[in-house]
Amino acid sequence: MKRFRPHRRTPVALALPALLAVAFLLLPLIGILARTSWGDLGEHLGTEQSLEALRLSLVVSFWALGLSVLLGVPLAWLLARVSFPGKALVRSLVLLPMVLPPTVGGVALLLGFGRRGLLGPWLEDWFGITLPFHTSGAVVAATFVAMPFLVISLEGALAGLSERYEETAASLGASPFRVFRTVTLPMVAPGLAAGAALTWARALGEFGATITFAGNLPGTTQTLPLQVYLLLQEQPEAATSVSLLLLVIAMAVLVALRGRFTTAPGGAAPTAEEPPPDRDGTARDRDGTRPDRDGTAPDRDGTAPPLAAAPAPAPDAEVHRWALHAEVTGFNDLVLDADPGTTIAVVGPNGAGKTTLLRALLALTDRAHARLRLGDTDVTALPPHRRGVAWVPQDGALFPHLTALANTAYGLRTQGVPRAEARAAAQRWLDRLGVGHLAHRRPAQLSGGQAQRVALARALAARPRLLLLDEPLAALDQSTRAHVRHTLRRHLDGFGGVCLIVTHDPVEAVSLADRVLVLEAGRAVQDAVPAEVTRHPRSPWVARMLGRNAWPGTATADGLALAGGTAVIAADPVPPGTEALAVIAPEAVSLHRDRPTGSPRNTWPGTVRELTAVGSRMRVLVTSDHAPDLVAEITPAAAADLGLTDGTPVFTSVKATEVTLVTR
Repeated sequence: MKRFRPHRRTPVALALPALLAVAFLLLPLIGILARTSWGDLGEHLGTEQSLEALRLSLVVSFWALGLSVLLGVPLAWLLARVSFPGKALVRSLVLLPMVLPPTVGGVALLLGFGRRGLLGPWLEDWFGITLPFHTSGAVVAATFVAMPFLVISLEGALAGLSERYEETAASLGASPFRVFRTVTLPMVAPGLAAGAALTWARALGEFGATITFAGNLPGTTQTLPLQVYLLLQEQPEAATSVSLLLLVIAMAVLVALRGRFTTAPGGAAPTAEEPPPDRDGTARDRDGTRPDRDGTAPDRDGTAPPLAAAPAPAPDAEVHRWALHAEVTGFNDLVLDADPGTTIAVVGPNGAGKTTLLRALLALTDRAHARLRLGDTDVTALPPHRRGVAWVPQDGALFPHLTALANTAYGLRTQGVPRAEARAAAQRWLDRLGVGHLAHRRPAQLSGGQAQRVALARALAARPRLLLLDEPLAALDQSTRAHVRHTLRRHLDGFGGVCLIVTHDPVEAVSLADRVLVLEAGRAVQDAVPAEVTRHPRSPWVARMLGRNAWPGTATADGLALAGGTAVIAADPVPPGTEALAVIAPEAVSLHRDRPTGSPRNTWPGTVRELTAVGSRMRVLVTSDHAPDLVAEITPAAAADLGLTDGTPVFTSVKATEVTLVTR
């Protein structure tokens, strides 16, 4: 279907200068095409001098490209990934050759590497290397002016690449260099290729620095641009022909790039629940081999078969057991102890420090520091890739250049497991999580839910000592979430380490966790079994997450005094002066159009501000000048009888026996 775009009127004040700019850039190119002697083109380009200059230009440009890659790739990574004093100065040095007049660059090279320069005498005396007026000098000059194109293009690609991919690879056991080689470079390959192409094209056309530093010696330093300069004086037609050749090469490079040097790297995680159709069903891994398959064809809609059909788990290796002891300081300030096999749900409001806690355990943040012991081993001083701590970030961070099978096998391969064995184990984990039939697909061909299950399989397959899951089921729909929750629970039951799960879902916290750790402002407010947290939440946020009303205040002889002066009467008060939380279930709140009489000891006037259907019940938000916001839960029939709409004045009442005071 043809897509129509709204018409946009271009301001004349902008259109005219823009057209003049295009004409200004285009006219010289038209001049070359118009003045080229097309009948003599072959003769001009086929002369011995032209062929020799072309050969020399190719040699110099490819050597310059090699040097630029060797030196520029690490420099680009340093500028994009490392903070250090003088970084702005280093970046300015990289950009300097682009704004420096080429002849001045040649003079600078002479004073640095010439026979009378700073380094030239040492190179000649120690290694017998003389750069000026030599082919190697032409290479140095071309590298000096061309390398910035590679560094700038690659630095931009690295800056656009989320560090979560590299951090996830480190958590799976990959050393920094392996991460760079197997994750970073493949993901920024388009930016690297674009920078390399621009660098080569710039080196091929270098003139000023070359003639100043290396001279114009036929067969030694006389490249095509230098030959054009000489031909202009004696054979203008031949100079135009050689210029046309350089123009065609430059345009070919730009057309091939098609603007890729101005775009950020791809690899965005999928967001749609429905996956795109498989392209050809024959995707290959980076090594060119076909990944193993389980022989199961995907369903017609691209979704996974039911998880219940997955084979029962079989242990891949002997199960070891690792207890957890962590002392976290900084933004987070807490001590965490857990026995082997414990699953802890970490909950709290946004900004409470949940993700910071996980990153501190992985040594991936400066906001908090963790003294970490796993089993009998103190791993505090170890880098992330040697800790045995696997991490699944919120979006899964699957490596987009690898298939689901290769992603899942990644952690085992970093541990030295042979390829065939790692692939077999990875396939078993994918089968258990119901995505084994998608092993050959890349992340871009998976739905959000499928990608999240592959990320879980990858973390579990790595056999970690500590498993960190940051909202692992958030991307799944309700039915898939229930299946994956059940499967995850089964595998966590046999997990010999400790698992921390960050979640905002009370069902996940209750069904998956043995303990619930409640954080507020980096501190532990509560650490108890789910039943205790459900009955007596000490955090207003947790109480609201569980669907309860929660009002903080100071205990009195009769109940609780709130900050605004409102008194809450409770049947079972706590010691006066204690900081406590009044927890009121929504179903315990009664609504009245007139002030109630009788037994309720807590009554406040208010106004209905929101009505929401929750299953077969109605939730009513009531605001008041005399009490905090209160949520009541009633039947639709009761709401109709009361005539409730937005703005209706009501009275709320709560019996003293329905108020639970929880000390904080």
